[in-house]
Amino acid sequence: MYSIDYEVLNQAAAWFAAGKQCELVTVIKTWGSSPRPEGAIMAMSEDGEVIGSVSGGCIEDDLIARVRSEGITRTRPELVTYGITADEAHRFGLPCGGTIQLLIEPLAAHSRIRELLAQLQQRQLVMRTIDLASGEAVLTPASPDMQLRVTDEAITTIHGPRWRLIIIGAGQLSAFLATIAAGMDYHVTVCDPREEYRAGWQVPGVSVVHAMPDDLVIDMGLDARSAVVALTHDPKLDDLAIMEALRSPAFYVGAIGSRVNNAKRRERLKLFDLTDEQLEKLHGPIGLYIGSKTPAEIAVSILAELTAVKNGVAIPSDMRVQDAKDSAAVQATGSSCAV
Repeated sequence: MYSIDYEVLNQAAAWFAAGKQCELVTVIKTWGSSPRPEGAIMAMSEDGEVIGSVSGGCIEDDLIARVRSEGITRTRPELVTYGITADEAHRFGLPCGGTIQLLIEPLAAHSRIRELLAQLQQRQLVMRTIDLASGEAVLTPASPDMQLRVTDEAITTIHGPRWRLIIIGAGQLSAFLATIAAGMDYHVTVCDPREEYRAGWQVPGVSVVHAMPDDLVIDMGLDARSAVVALTHDPKLDDLAIMEALRSPAFYVGAIGSRVNNAKRRERLKLFDLTDEQLEKLHGPIGLYIGSKTPAEIAVSILAELTAVKNGVAIPSDMRVQDAKDSAAVQATGSSCAV
């Protein structure tokens, strides 16, 4: 599974290869409230077909209407701004007087979309610089901390996975988690030294590394854009990897298991001289409390919690598995006593 940005670029390349004129539209800047972030993209063909999104829908409708009535007439990139007036902001679904600036780029061979796709298939992080006068694009390696950049002469966009997710264990839950995370543009690495689990792995684009998890965590040099999720239920595999991850700058470290098993894990980890601050980083029981039962639902709950942490969103206590289940147990006890 690829990210929506990859799908947009892939469809644009397919239209271009079929001889259709098409444009790539990128959110360059927003002021006030905006439905889509800077860097969001959509592609549009000469007959008004669209993939991706740059707003809540109204701006897309305007762009489609213009193409259907006028065709694609641009020969070089153009910056277009929507929502300058209050009336336009209301019309285009930009609340609070929001304004959005778009780069509309007619695609040509020098746009280098196919080359960009080939690099993204290899999970590379790529910087694409578009010359505003000629439309010619240059592709160079990027680093995760790079941001979209605008000058009078060129616009630079960043493509590819900026965040890394290491999954310990190659079971069914891991497969769902890896599939969804890859669609969210994480660079996913699955680690499992157990041959019987590796043999059954079938997630396109995500392979399984045969290594001891703690060795892999050390070798990958985790940074603040890295997350580790341990899903084997086997302390010999999970605990040492978690220990190394907690000592790293990783923004998220979590482990599957019941409240009892996670309490035991914390006691075991204390034996490895981890500080209270490091142990506090451990998420477990993992995920948000959404009543999940199936592997797919549990994967959604895990990524919901991971996303909240990544985005700096405080999680209410009643959404944490530990607190929610403790509260449910207390309520159940109270109800039984009242009967």
